[in-house]
Formats: sequence, C-alpha cells, structure tokens
Amino acid sequence: MTEHRVRLEIDNGIATVTLDRPEKHNALDLEMFEAIARAGAELNEVGDLRAVVLTGAGPAFCSGLDVSSLMDTPEAIGRLLAKQPGELVNLAQRVCWCWTELPVPVIAALHGVVFGGGLQIALGADLRLVHPQASLSVMEIRWGLVPDMGGTRRLRDLMPIDVAKELTFTGRIVAGSEACSLGLATRTSDDPLTAARILAREIAGRSPDAVRASKYLLDCAWRFDDAAGLDLETRLQAALIGRPNQMEAARAGFEKRDPNFLAPSLDPRTCLE
Repeated sequence: MTEHRVRLEIDNGIATVTLDRPEKHNALDLEMFEAIARAGAELNEVGDLRAVVLTGAGPAFCSGLDVSSLMDTPEAIGRLLAKQPGELVNLAQRVCWCWTELPVPVIAALHGVVFGGGLQIALGADLRLVHPQASLSVMEIRWGLVPDMGGTRRLRDLMPIDVAKELTFTGRIVAGSEACSLGLATRTSDDPLTAARILAREIAGRSPDAVRASKYLLDCAWRFDDAAGLDLETRLQAALIGRPNQMEAARAGFEKRDPNFLAPSLDPRTCLE
C-alpha cells in the first residue's frame, strides 16, 4: 500500500491536485477519501489561490470505490457516512463538495475511466475537460447503491432530470464526446491535463477579485429568485468597482499590457450580509 494518496502542488497561484494511486486506477479507499478531504481543506487556507487543476495519475482519473478495501475495513463505512454536528456533508460527500466550497475555479482533467465516485468527484469541479475516448458512468447502481457523494446535487444543474435518471438507473458508460453532449463535461480535449493547465493560467491572469466574485455569483444566483439574483449582481459589482485589482485590470486594458494583480481583497460572501 502506498503511503500517500494525493499530491498537492502550487505554482504561481495555480494548484494541481493529483489523485495518486495509479496502480489501482485511483480507486477510492478510506485513505484516499481522507487525503482528498485534507487537500480541499488545505487549499481553502491558501490566500492567493487563483485556480485549481484536478487530475489523476496513471491511466485513469478515478475508477470509483475500492469496494474490496472498504469491505475489508470494518470502520470505513461508518467513518464515510457519519456527519459531524454542524457539518453540511459527511466524509464521502466532502470529496465532491470541497471543490464547490473553494472560492476559485476548479478544472477537472478527465481521462481513462471516470466511474461512480470518481465521476462524483469530477462533478464537484466548475469545469470538466475530458478526453473524447474517456469512459464515464454513474455506476453506483451496479453495486446496488445510489450516488451518495454529493454528485446528485451537481447533476441537477448540468442536465435535464430525465437524462440524469437514465444514467443513474442504468449505470450506462458514455464516452467523453457523448458526456459533453449530455452535460457531464464542458468540452473535449485530446490532452485534457495540458488543456486544463492552459485554462487555469488564463483564469489566473484575470483579476482574482472578479474571478472569485463571478464563481460566487453564478453558484448563488443560479438558485435565487430574480429579485435576489439581481440584487447580488449589484452588490458584487459595487464591491468590485474601485478596488485596486479592478483599477489595475482597467489600466492594463487601456495600456495594452499584462496586468499586475495583487492578492484578492474581496470576500464575495460578505455581499450577502
């Protein structure tokens, strides 16, 4: 058994999180769940984070649950499903949900198999770049289970309910190209990891205050009624205007040069208070 499960690297504000159990196609045992949750928590403490790339080492992104390992670990199921007082999610759900809680965009680079729990982890990302020949499946039904890692909360935003039901009821495997047409993925790439890194650098080159505000606005306003959504737009825009990074973005645009942004200074959540 390897001593680690996840590699976390940060370079110029861009974090790369690599599921690192390639000999098992990054299958999820208890240690992998815990390592992913720790990585998400660590990233939440990084002040000048700009973007995150989420990938898997070896031939696959993630093949889903390591069922044999979990069955051989008596305490595993209890630890995965137990929810601490005051917590929104349990440990099993956190490996999907932690990406939604990060204030910056998370880009998943998907290749090989992306099955069951692996797909739910990817659904927690803001964007999913997928190899056309990757294989994706809501596979829990094959084990007599339901998706229970938070992925159903994300599916509702990505596709019609009948499509989500068909995938969930059957466990049908879809190729990366079909996944895009269904809404499971954002776009295809013959080299998803390189494409994800390029996209992360592009995002990192924008005002970090505006990027964070944009993620918060879209995630919140999508579910708000018209009045609340429009009000949040106004509050965030008013908070951004005149900040150093907004002024730098405007100056750089006028002067046709690359901007030199400071660390983010706006917490978008304060605009709802």
